Amino acid sequence: MGRVLKRTKDIRTKETLSYDLQNLGLKKGMTIIVHSSLSSLGSVKGGPITVIQAIMEILTEEGTIMMPTQSVDLSDPSSWDQPSVPEKKWEEIRKAMQPYHPLYTPTSYMGRIVEVFLTCPEVKRSSHPNYSFAAWGKYKDRLINNHELNYGLGDTSPLGRLYDIDNAYVLLLGVDYASCTAFHLAEYRIPYQKIINHTAPILEDNKKVWKTYQELEFRGSLFTYLGKSFEDETYVKKRKVGSAQARLFQVKCAVDYAKSWLTMRDHYNK
Repeated sequence: MGRVLKRTKDIRTKETLSYDLQNLGLKKGMTIIVHSSLSSLGSVKGGPITVIQAIMEILTEEGTIMMPTQSVDLSDPSSWDQPSVPEKKWEEIRKAMQPYHPLYTPTSYMGRIVEVFLTCPEVKRSSHPNYSFAAWGKYKDRLINNHELNYGLGDTSPLGRLYDIDNAYVLLLGVDYASCTAFHLAEYRIPYQKIINHTAPILEDNKKVWKTYQELEFRGSLFTYLGKSFEDETYVKKRKVGSAQARLFQVKCAVDYAKSWLTMRDHYNK
């Protein structure tokens, strides 16, 4: 916290964050997917809940907030490579690993704002063991219900439903385009796709079951370059929120642009 205090002259409050977020373009009734870094905002009085409350109070219950709550560590140890584990340990790890549960399975690398969002009243989390989302507000049930196991970021996922909501937006709050989950939806809409298998533990009839499902081999390593091109060629609102660089842009615009960009890249790389 000391390093954060040195980087900012002001303590961020719900009021100052609300002012900044409204200057960025957040309004009552909006539907947004949020990707965030708490530390990038500076020293926030009250911590993650202050940020969440600021957004909720702007949007009101007529709006909707969705956040990715991925738990990608919940997977078969035979697939681990960062770091890998000896084969003799695989069965021991499989037995010890708890099955996914939307109420208590922790997220993987999503950040403190997401972890606190999961504990807020009226927030609902989807059922996917690795690529879940949580939502609050008007469209939460429409977004979160019936999250299919196969292709967890595709057209039948919360991301696909978010795309179908008019004027849904992406809010990047102190993170760059590498965190833009909406770009993954475009990967399901391009000609070149590599399908792989994932395995994760879920609950069926109150028993742990290891389920294998199909997924794309994602190309998230390209998203920083994709995002730069997207920002150069389309309209992205950019403002400071606290100490953080924040961006606000339409989900449909981002997904459609990413589809074209990825298709063109594959065409020229053949």
